[in-house]
Amino acid sequence: MFDRGLLSLADDQSILIAKGRIAEDAVQRLILPSGKAILPSRNVDRPNPAYLAWHRQHVFKG
Repeated sequence: MFDRGLLSLADDQSILIAKGRIAEDAVQRLILPSGKAILPSRNVDRPNPAYLAWHRQHVFKG
């Protein structure tokens, strides 16, 4: 879903869902109640904020 632009990640690690593109109730079952992604403990393993910003701007359909 990330690659197709249906999901993305905000700077605060909140999971963004493309409204009207997928059944939100189906996706909500896959997401923690906090609505945030669980990141790896090591910073080097975390997503690069610049790449996430690019994804939100060019791929995300939300």
